[in-house]
Amino acid sequence: MRAAFLAGLIVVLAVRPAHAIPYETFIDINDQADLEDLLASQDISQDTYDQLLDLLERGVELSTANRQELYSLPNLTYEDVDKIIEYRKLNKGIIRDPAELASAGALSQEKLLAISVFIVVKPPGQNPMNLHGFVKIQTRWEVHDDLFPPFMLRARFTAYKNLMAGIAATTTRLRIGDPTYDRNRGALIADPRSTQLHVPKVFLKWETEDFAAIGGSFRAGFGQKLIFDNSNDYTPNGLYHDDQLNYAVDLSRDCKRSTGELAGTPCPENVPQIYDTPDYTWRDALFGVGLGAKKLEIAGAGWLQVFGWASASTRSIYQYELVDSAICEDPRNTTNECSAPPVYVRPDGNPLQPAAAHAYATLPDVFLERLVGVNVSYFADRRNSVGVTAYGASEKNLVSGIALDFQEWSRYPTGRQFGAAGASFSFGRDWLDLFGEAGLNVTTVVDPNGQDATDRVLAGGGPAVLLRMTASRKREELEIVARYYSSEYANPYGRPIAQADEFEGQRARDEAGLRTKYIRSSKRYTLRGQLDVWVPPSTIKDGDWQPKLDTYVRVDVKSSDQIKLGLSERYQDKDLSLGGHNQCYEVVTETDPIDGPVPCAGRQLTSIGRVTYQPEKKLALTLQLQHQLLDDNSTSASKSKFRQDFAVWAIALWHPEKTVRVRARARYLDEAIANDGYLETSLTGMADVAFKLRERDTLHLRADTKFWLDDRASTGLRTPDPELQLWLSYEARL
Repeated sequence: MRAAFLAGLIVVLAVRPAHAIPYETFIDINDQADLEDLLASQDISQDTYDQLLDLLERGVELSTANRQELYSLPNLTYEDVDKIIEYRKLNKGIIRDPAELASAGALSQEKLLAISVFIVVKPPGQNPMNLHGFVKIQTRWEVHDDLFPPFMLRARFTAYKNLMAGIAATTTRLRIGDPTYDRNRGALIADPRSTQLHVPKVFLKWETEDFAAIGGSFRAGFGQKLIFDNSNDYTPNGLYHDDQLNYAVDLSRDCKRSTGELAGTPCPENVPQIYDTPDYTWRDALFGVGLGAKKLEIAGAGWLQVFGWASASTRSIYQYELVDSAICEDPRNTTNECSAPPVYVRPDGNPLQPAAAHAYATLPDVFLERLVGVNVSYFADRRNSVGVTAYGASEKNLVSGIALDFQEWSRYPTGRQFGAAGASFSFGRDWLDLFGEAGLNVTTVVDPNGQDATDRVLAGGGPAVLLRMTASRKREELEIVARYYSSEYANPYGRPIAQADEFEGQRARDEAGLRTKYIRSSKRYTLRGQLDVWVPPSTIKDGDWQPKLDTYVRVDVKSSDQIKLGLSERYQDKDLSLGGHNQCYEVVTETDPIDGPVPCAGRQLTSIGRVTYQPEKKLALTLQLQHQLLDDNSTSASKSKFRQDFAVWAIALWHPEKTVRVRARARYLDEAIANDGYLETSLTGMADVAFKLRERDTLHLRADTKFWLDDRASTGLRTPDPELQLWLSYEARL
């Protein structure tokens, strides 16, 4: 059956060529809550959610965006993008009203409406400064919280057409203090959590069609993201402002401490375990300056693109990613010397009294990262180019008294100095576009035989190559990606197309594979498929191949004007050379005494059926059923058959009038149907109401609830149960 299924899928994918960012479904949203619906119902992956959220928060200006930025908009093919650019040229480089694209035939009405939320539209008027922007405030609170609720503020303004400024601020209550080294304990120590104010993002940007300059928090990405990218874009090319804050929906455990020097655990046992509303968070970005000449014309022969950037930013890190390099020469060792150093809770009063230890904490501002990078590219035209990208970085330990470095499974390579360089190209003719990038990385470490800690030696590096082809015909898309990332390619800023499995903390490492994605659509149906086969090169060297597979087929059918039906099947196998159910798929459950954790090698089959009923434009109802079969070799599961999980979603979207929108979502989840005492069984609900208070102002009221229904001991001790979170946000636009 497996062979027949794969053969059938290969035939489907090879039928005809096609082209565009191959998202898992047609993207038609209004805000982040819509994206959360798609993620919760598994219509999109976490990678797609992250890409679209960044795009939603940043926005795209049609008058200045380059070909790569326009292609990052969902649902657009390169043919659509080129038509937009041609129309822009005819209008002296300006698109004042996106609706012009549909009336001129450059874009279909359906696609224009779907991307409208991602487009930056300047309001009409005679504002002499051409000032426009937004201010957004938000807070959330679980009704049983004893802590003051967290708040966040984001503001972004554009003036004089090309000048932009932004800021993001938030309060935290669960963040611990900066760690220091305690010589008496020979370990790290940090203040307990407290209420703090942070301004993690602030920037000032000047950008025209030909030049860009930014100072403050920003991101950058080029080529196929193999050498340098932290932008989350699918096809980045340039410098991007960053004022984003994130949130997690699930509550966070209140007591995150271990015994440390105490006689017993500081967290209560066999009594209710309290969970709190989590803080708003942010992703560490670059912080410094970036400059770019986007289009230096070469008479009659294309143009040159030159970018340079420099950053000095602090890095927070999960406490267990650290190692004391003074006593651990190789963090791959499983000895106690190579475990993460303890982080004690700074006691009140007598500093020598016994103290508990922090557990599962992110330590703020442990390293200072200094980084410089450059990109130089030549464009014969917008589809044909060659370029080079290079960067170098170092991580300086900010905690004096201890030689902190990284565990081997951290995304940062051991040694604290690293970089990469490579070349890229693009080629386009008619229905075909080819892209490629190749590079090498370099890592250095302290020489253990040197006279002092400043002696450093080359620790190594490895090659990486990616080739991407897209081809198109009307209503069809095909993308083929071939990639090879050696096991020595330790580049934390390499974010090319790669599977979610990691090698020593990085996805784009120890992976050689071929991925094909196909989309075919008509007025009545859409067919999507993927076939991705890859193998870790390190297993080839050892003579023990571990080929892996991720493949899916999805069909959406519009059976009538009111009803849409969907069916998808996804099969994943983490080691095609193994069979049987005596292996894990989700969580590592075996440990080798010498080599450490044994990676999962199991299988998972996911089946999803959905129906959407839209009796009128103002109302849409969706029902979705999901069933999973997966290997699970834990003592709480059967080792002779698949574990079975089941979930059902109900989603409603209602527009009673233009100024009001109501969204509701409910989910019932039962993991391990045969054993209520093993994994989660729960019922969750969400309701969100958006009001237009003024023409450009929106008030959001939201409530989330969760009922825990399984028989686990941890569930019986959990409080609150049920949960009820209340959200309030207000966004004002100028």
